[in-house]
Amino acid sequence: MTSFGDDVVWWPTPAIVAASNLTRFMANVGATDLEHLQRLSTTNPECFWNEVIADLDIRFYKPYTKVLDTAAGIQWPRWCLDGRLNIVHNCVDKRSHEGRPAIKWESEDGSKAELSYRRLSHEVNRTANALLTLGLEKGDVVALFMPMLPETAIAVFAVAKIGGIVLPLFSGYGPDAIAARLADSEAKCLITCDGSQRRGRAIPMKRIADKAIDRCPAVKHVVVVKRSGLSVSWNPERDRWWHDIIINASGECESEQMTPEDPLMLIYTSGTTGRPKGTVHTHCGFPIKAAQDLSHVFDLKREDTIFWVTDIGWMMGPWELFGATIIGATMVLYEGALDYPGPERIWELINRHHVSVFGVSPTLIRMLMSYRDVPGDMEQSTLRILGSTGEPWDTKSWRWCFEHIGGSRLPLINYSGGTEVSGGILGGNVLKPIKPCAFSGAVPGMAADVFDESGKPVRTQMGELVLRKPWIGMTRGFWKDPDGYLQTYWSQIPGVWVHGDWTTIDADGYWYIWGRSDDTIKVAGKRIGPAEIESILVEHSGVSAAAAIGIPDPVRGQAIVCFCVTSPEGPSDDTALSDRVVDALGKSVRPQSIKFVNDLPRTRNGKVMRRLIRAAFLGEDEGDISALENAQSLPPIRALGIPYRV
Repeated sequence: MTSFGDDVVWWPTPAIVAASNLTRFMANVGATDLEHLQRLSTTNPECFWNEVIADLDIRFYKPYTKVLDTAAGIQWPRWCLDGRLNIVHNCVDKRSHEGRPAIKWESEDGSKAELSYRRLSHEVNRTANALLTLGLEKGDVVALFMPMLPETAIAVFAVAKIGGIVLPLFSGYGPDAIAARLADSEAKCLITCDGSQRRGRAIPMKRIADKAIDRCPAVKHVVVVKRSGLSVSWNPERDRWWHDIIINASGECESEQMTPEDPLMLIYTSGTTGRPKGTVHTHCGFPIKAAQDLSHVFDLKREDTIFWVTDIGWMMGPWELFGATIIGATMVLYEGALDYPGPERIWELINRHHVSVFGVSPTLIRMLMSYRDVPGDMEQSTLRILGSTGEPWDTKSWRWCFEHIGGSRLPLINYSGGTEVSGGILGGNVLKPIKPCAFSGAVPGMAADVFDESGKPVRTQMGELVLRKPWIGMTRGFWKDPDGYLQTYWSQIPGVWVHGDWTTIDADGYWYIWGRSDDTIKVAGKRIGPAEIESILVEHSGVSAAAAIGIPDPVRGQAIVCFCVTSPEGPSDDTALSDRVVDALGKSVRPQSIKFVNDLPRTRNGKVMRRLIRAAFLGEDEGDISALENAQSLPPIRALGIPYRV
């Protein structure tokens, strides 16, 4: 099997190693190197996570008596027993005297704002008091249907401060998706805005929210941020302007003392069919895992400014908010499209806000590559770390990012996990050399492995990414659906979390993810990850994006169909592209057909949705498509599939 690339392209310098968070942490725990740290973190998780909590300066009102209890089984661990804390105390309260910037915000219309930690604390307290005045209390679910505004961050912390449960919703959702999540969670309050900015036009978010709320009688309060000036309908018994409810609210508010296992947040995953599933996260789970990953994987420090391209409804939005503030760094929030009015927007943001840690998705990079006038090799003097997550890389896009954005001098750190993980399972770091598209290994604390179909570890061949032990950020199950949680992650191999990613470990110990295992294509008994095929297709100079799916074949089990987005000078027939796949992977995986399309269905954070491509092409139920940025990409794919459905 070919790999994305075997050549090391970045090496850590002695200065980088000496100054890294990981080096400091390893010294604290007595680890001699990364391998030693990894063994310690998985053989003695109680010791490891206790040291993480201390290193992050997580403060408890009442100390815990035991780090981990697995008496109910490793599927249901309990953390920091008998302790009392509120994670907002660790993100905001303890920094309330600091004048350093916590948030730098900008919108595509040119609006800007900056909040110091002192100002953030004041606004969080005012908002928390306003929510209490509305009658909200500990255990109530409060949904956020918001773009990335300063008020979005304030609301997240304010809800958690009073002991409420935060329900972040993707800002691009339609009414059906919002209503499903509001109903399932029985949310009592929704915070939204009159409208948001996206590609030069105002998105009527309050109007969209109203259509959802009409079907959700549990929602008693709607708080509206005045952002765009759009006219909105108004229910005086339910709706309140944000500025009205906080104007007289006190800037002092004690954080509610919580148990470590009290719910902090519900993040819903998009379901293929049926109702979406809400992953449950706690005060002593998601935020600590997020901060640990930012510290150990991305070397984020107090003096850094981080900008991760995300939405509050994706895991990486809350991940950035909680993780960056626990560390005490500055974060950049951006409202709008990053290629509007042109691709130079990203470079302007990085330079203007002195970003040092910058996170992207591979699809965002492929989008930038498609512009003829993208600035190249611009001097990004403040950048020191590049990060990526969301989907597998292809070599061409990875190298473009490494060379053009990183100037061939910055580490481009790959990172993969999930909503239910609270961060990463696999990741790079600044201590180990980097190969294109690869992960250096498991994130410290994650007992990851690769198993074959029989449940045995394998190397240098594809297998399922699994976890053998619990970690602090592990979801505490699905909201009101414990059986669904057990069935999803724990039913395939007894006592082992099966994550659903098709993975390999090469001879040098580097890890590669080839796509979701339910996306895996099996042709005549040979398994192939779609990312392997796609990486070969996009190596063609005229192909900007590609997706590979498997369709039923009566002889070989499955046949491969590929979808390519091409430039005007790109290939006009599929012969040359098919030959590329055969040359690289062998005759057995020659695509049955290659289809040319103008676009591929993707989420707003750039993840290509192969399951929707397959469903549209085969005329199957497409399930939940509410997370799509470009639903208009599906009809042409449906039309291309008509002959295959006859």
